[in-house]
Amino acid sequence: MRLDAYLAQYWPEYSRSVWQKYIANGYVMVNGTLESSSKRTIGEDDIVTYTLPEKPDHSQSTLPVIYQDDNVIVINKPLGVLTHSKGALNDEFTVAEFLRPLTTYHSDSNRPGIIHRLDRDTSGVIIGVRNSETASLLQRQFSERKVKKLYYAVVDGHPKEAEALIDLPIARNPNAPSTFRVDANGKSAQTTYRVIKSNEKHSLVELRPATGRTHQLRVHMAYLGTPIHGDRVYGTAADRLYLHATSLEITIPTSTRRTFEAPLPPEFEAKIGE
Repeated sequence: MRLDAYLAQYWPEYSRSVWQKYIANGYVMVNGTLESSSKRTIGEDDIVTYTLPEKPDHSQSTLPVIYQDDNVIVINKPLGVLTHSKGALNDEFTVAEFLRPLTTYHSDSNRPGIIHRLDRDTSGVIIGVRNSETASLLQRQFSERKVKKLYYAVVDGHPKEAEALIDLPIARNPNAPSTFRVDANGKSAQTTYRVIKSNEKHSLVELRPATGRTHQLRVHMAYLGTPIHGDRVYGTAADRLYLHATSLEITIPTSTRRTFEAPLPPEFEAKIGE
């Protein structure tokens, strides 16, 4: 039997793909010797042991809470914080880890309480759920496009029109699979923008996405020739990505329609002028 299959069979609390990562990172030994290949064949006389790294203690870590009740927690996500872990060996503090002790929704996964996400480099409003019933209610609103999201961005240059609807489909870029591009064969994507203020180099724009494609706002603004300032993928790197989720309008349980807001970071105002 292959080593990764053996581990997954006898220690099923981790999947075979997770064991492959642990093997590759030097946490598994065969007959007292570190083994780095998941394909190693294990015989009945072989002794397999492992020593996994200790999980970091995030119990004292926190995030700024905008609103909290028995069903939801709304957070002003800081720049640089992941929404959820990307893999078994990623032990950094995330929005999901903050929610883990506060939710019963997917609490045994790496995405407890998570129903939507913001990129690591995007700051602002994100809503988490505390139970499965709330998750179903809110997910339905996202899928039916009943959630109203407002972003502010500082872009390089000045859009040709002061306001417009961008209706351009988006697809994964086959030449760079971690990125996306405008593509006639892609999925439908719509963004409404409005220029709030400009100076010689930059414009502050209001962005209202009607759809939720990955990197949608970044791809659409770059396609117009005015990439979001600090976008190291679709533009030019800077001190940060100047994209902020300013508000989220949604219906939560036992409540009427609510709008949650996160103030614009001071560096946005400094970049565009008070």
